[in-house]
Amino acid sequence: MEKRGSGILLHITSLPSPYGIGDMGPDAYRFVDFLSDSGQSFWQILPLNQTNADNGNSPYSSFSAFAGNHLLVSPDRLVKTGFLDEDDIKNPPEFSINRVTYEKVTEYKEHLLGRAFEKIRNELLVHQEFQRFYTDNAWWLDDYSLFISIKESNKGTEWGEWHEDLRDRNKKALHECRNTFSESILKEKFLQFLFFNQWYSLKNYCDSKNIKIIGDIPIYVNYDSADVWANPELFSLDESKRPVHVAGVPPDYFSSTGQLWGHPVYKWDMIRESGYKWWIERINHNLNLFHMFRLDHFRGFVGYWQVHSSEETAINGKWVPAPAEDFFNTLFRHVPASVIIAEDLGIITDDVREIMSKFGFPGMKVLLFAFGEDLPTNPYAPHNHVKNCVIYTGTHDNNTIHGWYRSELTAQDRERISLYLGRDINESNIHWELIRLAMMSVADMAIIPMQDILGLGEKDRMNLPASPDGNWEWRLKQEQLSDELIKKLADMAKITGR
Repeated sequence: MEKRGSGILLHITSLPSPYGIGDMGPDAYRFVDFLSDSGQSFWQILPLNQTNADNGNSPYSSFSAFAGNHLLVSPDRLVKTGFLDEDDIKNPPEFSINRVTYEKVTEYKEHLLGRAFEKIRNELLVHQEFQRFYTDNAWWLDDYSLFISIKESNKGTEWGEWHEDLRDRNKKALHECRNTFSESILKEKFLQFLFFNQWYSLKNYCDSKNIKIIGDIPIYVNYDSADVWANPELFSLDESKRPVHVAGVPPDYFSSTGQLWGHPVYKWDMIRESGYKWWIERINHNLNLFHMFRLDHFRGFVGYWQVHSSEETAINGKWVPAPAEDFFNTLFRHVPASVIIAEDLGIITDDVREIMSKFGFPGMKVLLFAFGEDLPTNPYAPHNHVKNCVIYTGTHDNNTIHGWYRSELTAQDRERISLYLGRDINESNIHWELIRLAMMSVADMAIIPMQDILGLGEKDRMNLPASPDGNWEWRLKQEQLSDELIKKLADMAKITGR
């Protein structure tokens, strides 16, 4: 890593805004100012991919590995850039300031974006910025916009159930669809133009404030996605284009049946034959969005748990090796190795550690995992940290510090933490004590979730894995970013050399 530093984990959806969901508008710029004023160097977010209600609005479950989430488009900036009028956004519905109500937000944003498209529709063929964006992104945007348009015409049915000609991408059938759905296709391209136009403006502002954005790349993509539809040869599918083998993780301490994710696994032999083209394009695309990124489920690049699609649990799977060394050697002829953080949580084997060591990938340490009976030897405990890693108090999948302390620890755990810190710990001070521990760590980078900085409880966690409802909804309030908080974080960053 370039320097010792710290940052905050906060997804775009959690930002304040008058429109029911965080977006790339004025409050995003104010948050960048907050990061800069409080001595931070990094802003970590979750994936920016398009989300949908059928997949619980999860940013890790999308119709595309490349398309951006147009719900994050700022109405205020649409007015500023002339795509909407002031009157269009003057009286938004009354939204919750505490939670994202996705159904209500989607209805409102779709209406606004539709108005923007109607206003500019006849000018798009000669709109230089739009045409430049389309030319630069046609390699993924053509398939994505066609996929979404066909899917909408089929009432949301997944692509494996489409008519055989469309499922198998018959050239004549696709040509007819491009003509039939030309208006819908153009609109989808326009929505992506708006998203990326606003995102790059925000990223440029981060650059001006010396804030680096850390993104997040899920290893797998949904079966029902433009990626699998357009590149079926790269995934484990049968002749009817249905998944043969799907991804997951085996039974462990946390689950006696493992986790069955259901994403089709990659055909790494085919990907290798192509020179890893799809993956290199995906990484380069994300590097245009972020300064660096976390590779989710990193161990899957070394060896992955493969389960037959007929199985109902992940028990009867097997480990299959992946060509990690060849892949990363090829990848790093195109991108710098220093941009990757390896998500190496859970049970990590020697072969994974070997790849991480060979390429110098920093791994992750999570303080919430540090204080069990094995504390003296626990790799997440601060005295066992290494320089080349990223220390988190918790991640988006964990409880908040307060929620964890209140509901997940035993009396012995609490006593152990107090002994480790050398002072009495309670609910009122535990979050700052762990934040201070993270900031004092030898780890090059420390990332703290915004909820932990604010000392919030369990109801404010971002995600509860395996729970279908209430996730990805938490929102920050602008008044929570106080001058007192700015000073406290800035002093801590300065005194710990971050």
